[in-house]
Amino acid sequence: MIVITFLLRRRPDISSEEFHRYWREHHGPLVASHAHTLGVRRYSQLHATASPFGAAISRARDCEPSDWDGIALVWFDSEDALIAAGATPEGQAAGDALLEDERRFIDLTRSQLFLSDDHSVVH
Repeated sequence: MIVITFLLRRRPDISSEEFHRYWREHHGPLVASHAHTLGVRRYSQLHATASPFGAAISRARDCEPSDWDGIALVWFDSEDALIAAGATPEGQAAGDALLEDERRFIDLTRSQLFLSDDHSVVH
């Protein structure tokens, strides 16, 4: 499996509450509506929380503070399958629709995206 990992920062003109609500209630269902066309096998949203316990764990490991608002994880069968789905007219239209919606709530210039191989260790 191949995974797109998308480290998200909200647009500066949107509150944290609005970002999370929009991502959960609007963008998530939009991704789901295009999942078959794009060959998405799984989609998860990891919403950052302001947890004192999480901050303590981070400090105990000498990690630098995080300003990510969330992480989106999108699984595909393979990179070739992802490329093939995106090369169809339907896949291109779906990708365009998702990008257009992402621009409504994500600060894309301050976010990061990368592909990785999924090597699950604990199921």
